[in-house]
Amino acid sequence: MYQQIILIGNLGNDPELRHTASGTAISSFRLAVNKQWTTPEGEKREKTTWFRISAWQKQAELVSQYLTKGRQVMVIGEIEEASTYINKAGEAAASIEVTARTIKFLGGEHGGVNEEETVFQTNVAPQATGKKAPAKRQLAEADIPF
Repeated sequence: MYQQIILIGNLGNDPELRHTASGTAISSFRLAVNKQWTTPEGEKREKTTWFRISAWQKQAELVSQYLTKGRQVMVIGEIEEASTYINKAGEAAASIEVTARTIKFLGGEHGGVNEEETVFQTNVAPQATGKKAPAKRQLAEADIPF
């Protein structure tokens, strides 16, 4: 079986880089995906869905180094699980966990270099095999991430 999710949104926090006991890098961040629509009565509406994204190995290090809160990215990955919690308003809410396979930096220029085609990919999640997965990446501009 196979499933994939594609998300485009903005980081809700700076990525948090940590390492497993075996030294494998993992970076996590929250991603806000907004949906906007107009009701039949002409009223504009908006809904935000939050995802918790995990990136592994070299991809984790690059994400932690180059992404910051508010930055727009596209994430292609697999849904791992959903967890429920009570939000600040006291209402039940859910967080959806996603393991990133591909992260593309979007949203214009950063550091003076245009980032039109920068993509970071990972083939297999380390937690799925228990082994360190090889990182595969495609970079433009001689390994400059954007």
